[in-house]
Amino acid sequence: MDYRPAIYAYFSQLKHTIDLIDVDELQKACDCLLKARDEKRFVYTMGNGGSAATASHWAGDFNKGMSLGRNKRYRFIALNDNQPTMLSLANDVSYEAVFVEQLKNFLEPGDVVLAISGSGNSENIVKASIYGKAHGATIVALTGYDGGKLDKIADIHLHVPIDNMQVTEDLHMVFDHLLMTVLGYGNHPSPQSCK
Repeated sequence: MDYRPAIYAYFSQLKHTIDLIDVDELQKACDCLLKARDEKRFVYTMGNGGSAATASHWAGDFNKGMSLGRNKRYRFIALNDNQPTMLSLANDVSYEAVFVEQLKNFLEPGDVVLAISGSGNSENIVKASIYGKAHGATIVALTGYDGGKLDKIADIHLHVPIDNMQVTEDLHMVFDHLLMTVLGYGNHPSPQSCK
């Protein structure tokens, strides 16, 4: 069987979607993350399923790849990485509470919440984002499809405008590596985009 037409079709869809990304929002994300680093703010990442893996990957990349050997370091915490805490909250409270209850322990005004939901409608992500926004955090939303509820809450919209979860998740990881590349080199102006 010849799979090449399907392979080319997927790549074509991916390339087309990249051209639809709002680069101005990526610029805002660059400024926001630089400001968080410079002000020693925490960046809380979170996601479900594949997005949880993406949240962990972002945290690993910025805590090590963007911080090792540098005077100014990032402070990322992936809220989905503490399984005992998540499971106890899911069991004793609700699955919708697994992220918001952790933010209640740690979040300070000026921190950043990096909320990842392909549909934009994951209730535990939405609930934590609403809490974060109400308590002075900047909400950076990584979404797909129509952006869902999360896109309406966010301050910065890293939106993938396609109804395809695989392409959406691919580009959420591209955003991570893109921001690492852009922020890892050269001089940067004073960031303006975070509150």
